[in-house]
Amino acid sequence: MLWEAIVQAKRRGFCGAADVEAMGALARAYPGDTLHVVDLPYRFSSWAMDEPENVGLWAGEYGQLVAWAVMQTPFWTIDYACHPQAGPELHRQVLDWADQRARQALGTPGGRPCWFVMVLNGQDHRIRCLEAAGFACQADVGGDSWSKVLMAQAAGAPSPVAKLPAGFAIRPLAGEGEVEAYVALHRAVFESRSMTAEWRARTLRCPEYVPELDLVAVAPDGRLAAFCVFWLDEVGGESCGQIEPLGVRPDLTNLGLGRAILAEGLGRLDSLGARRVYVETDSYRNPALRVYESAGFRVIRDVLVYRKDYGGE
Repeated sequence: MLWEAIVQAKRRGFCGAADVEAMGALARAYPGDTLHVVDLPYRFSSWAMDEPENVGLWAGEYGQLVAWAVMQTPFWTIDYACHPQAGPELHRQVLDWADQRARQALGTPGGRPCWFVMVLNGQDHRIRCLEAAGFACQADVGGDSWSKVLMAQAAGAPSPVAKLPAGFAIRPLAGEGEVEAYVALHRAVFESRSMTAEWRARTLRCPEYVPELDLVAVAPDGRLAAFCVFWLDEVGGESCGQIEPLGVRPDLTNLGLGRAILAEGLGRLDSLGARRVYVETDSYRNPALRVYESAGFRVIRDVLVYRKDYGGE
């Protein structure tokens, strides 16, 4: 009966908060098949979802959600999750919808000249579908090669030791009143204007948001110097954390602030009962990888990056 419902799945429109809850539930039910699970509240708060056309949902015969996809414009990525019993046909439907949406958006503020999909190693059926749909792996394309890893730190790992520079302090973000300052720092760190005050403020209103896990480092002059948001959720019957995002002001990157704010957040997650903590990061030429390794994180899955070009500016 379930298999027939999946085969007969039909796409429907996005209706808002109730659908967001169902999308998160589908990802949490099958965490081994989905890259983003614990940090989905952060991604679901992005301004991409202000346009319902950027969200595709596929429901079975009795209305149960069996697949979803989001054109995550700020990240230039297509996020999606499918029921593990879904075959290639449903996966092709998801990619066909994303392809149509990518083409429709060209020439608009939400258009992108290329889109990326992250796929876990071993997901051979997804890789075959992606390649058939015109996506190409970026792991070995010369100087612009790109691949990622999913890392984890299990409960009981030695607590990282990191010294905070003199005059600096780590504390939780001061609510919505400090969102504008956070946005300015986020934009400087990632050299992008994708982060907005509306997006960041929405994360503070998520049911899953834990204020004491939304950390900032403050410089002696009072300016925000670093940030790290830690998410906490129940996955597979286990309390799990995830780091998304972490950043340090560009002119302060050699002071150990990243290690210090990471250590503080991991300690807080441990005190709240997290049994495992995840982070996704680039797999090479990436200082963050070494920071996470020094904090006891180890690679558990390789993540391949697939790209499809659409033209435009």
